[in-house]
Amino acid sequence: MSHSVTICQTCAAGQALAAALADLPGYTVKTTDCMSGCTRPSTVAFRAPQKTAYLFGNLDLADLGDLTTFARLYAAAPDGNLADARPLGTLRTKAIARIPG
Repeated sequence: MSHSVTICQTCAAGQALAAALADLPGYTVKTTDCMSGCTRPSTVAFRAPQKTAYLFGNLDLADLGDLTTFARLYAAAPDGNLADARPLGTLRTKAIARIPG
């Protein structure tokens, strides 16, 4: 299955997050000009076919550990839904949207 991470490159931490996540196993990491999450920058979206998609905001480099934990759990979840968000640390409070697959 093809997993992707899309990062807003217009946001302050966007380029740094993209560079830090570039080697995320099992993911294609790409940037886009704007994700319209300006009230909660920097924004990152996780998507995969037939899975729930997630959009997170208010991110910075301190969130890298939680983002990589999410990426691992998301890849392992058949439908993209996580039964327990507690392993995500502060990332669980930074969710903007969860979009059914």
